[in-house]
Amino acid sequence: MVEQSDRAPLTALAIGWNTSSGGPVSVATIPSVNRSPHLDHPGPWGVPSPIHADSRISLKERLGWEEKDQIVAVFVVTFDTRSGNMVEWCLPQDVNLDGVEFKSMASGSHRIAKDFIYFRKGCYFGLACFANMPVESELERGARMKSVGILSPSYTLLYRYMHFLENQVRHQLQCPGSYSPLEAFYEDKKAVLPPAGNGLVTACPTSAWVPAINRCMHPEMKITHPAGCMSQFIHFFGEQIMVLWKFALLRKRILIFSPPPVGVVCYRVYCCCSLANISIPGIGVSVPEFRPFFYINVADIAALATEMSYVACTTEKIFEEKKELYDVYVDNQNVKTHRDSLQPLLRLNGVDREKYRKLSEQRQLLLYTQEVDGDCTSNEEDLFILFFMEQNNRIFQTLSEVAASADPTLTAEHVRAMGLDPQADRTFLVDLLELYGIDAMLVIDNPCCP
Repeated sequence: MVEQSDRAPLTALAIGWNTSSGGPVSVATIPSVNRSPHLDHPGPWGVPSPIHADSRISLKERLGWEEKDQIVAVFVVTFDTRSGNMVEWCLPQDVNLDGVEFKSMASGSHRIAKDFIYFRKGCYFGLACFANMPVESELERGARMKSVGILSPSYTLLYRYMHFLENQVRHQLQCPGSYSPLEAFYEDKKAVLPPAGNGLVTACPTSAWVPAINRCMHPEMKITHPAGCMSQFIHFFGEQIMVLWKFALLRKRILIFSPPPVGVVCYRVYCCCSLANISIPGIGVSVPEFRPFFYINVADIAALATEMSYVACTTEKIFEEKKELYDVYVDNQNVKTHRDSLQPLLRLNGVDREKYRKLSEQRQLLLYTQEVDGDCTSNEEDLFILFFMEQNNRIFQTLSEVAASADPTLTAEHVRAMGLDPQADRTFLVDLLELYGIDAMLVIDNPCCP
């Protein structure tokens, strides 16, 4: 059995979601670099962006290759008092944007002044910035609402254009119909759409990134982790992170509900996906892809009905009634499931609490080191990602060794070595063995009745 202390230390990986192959692609191992623990470049509206690279160290310098701009569409969505949400303008003009008018302007947005939204459109990812401006117009009922957005094959590329979109939506509110900056932007950044007749995108674009070598390493990950995203996730969910972690490893369909603004909730989708990273080659090849859908609405119901595994967020309460579309429903900090077989996983056990305590201790030690010693070689975001990746690797390393042994019997000692509770985590382990197709026998008996 390989003990945790015997293994080489993990290093953070840059993982890209390659829409052409339907899975992530491993880009490079990130060397240790001096990074400031402070947020240099916040996301739109001052919210820390988890999907954004350190500007002082370019992708080309880090990875030895140059990213290509792959913007496949740019658009403006407006709210019309007679027609509702509608695409006002787009390039290319024949691109299929069906449903984007609802994805880029979340339900309930009329109550807020500004927001930003990540979403999926077919095999593309989108980012839109929304703004709501009071106007003295009876026709517009006192408010002008618009979103300006883009589509790209990869959501790690979208961070580059957040501030541009924020500025452009303000420009559209103040000068409706002035599209020259957007036209120039598209001409500069556009990707070539595959021929599909009438501009309909039916095939995913070829990624410029290297081929996938381990498709279970999810999700697509940014190159650096600016302060704020993961720490806010930890503060928001607390110990419930350990419950979400198990559901993520089991590739369950996780739906997060929250009223607007939805931008910060999209970041929770990203963080939730980060709980399921595994860096052992070959593990999880046959399991469903853990896909980030980001923001969804009722227009996505048909698409979600075919998904076996995903993490998404919504502002529409009606989804709670659509129990056939999800396994786990998260309302504020309340994690729940309607499936009887998953009910035991909602209960935190002593090992879960100890694991969370260790994570909290490591965070406090890191913050202390940064403050006292001025150590900026690590940050909270890396610590969070690597903590759960190590937990996952530890589990699957042990399971793989047991399955390959002459006696593939999983004992209580093995389970403790994985950092799990032999009794309380029995249901989790049984589901894990079945899902990942690991040929090992669990012989731990249920606790005897008094």
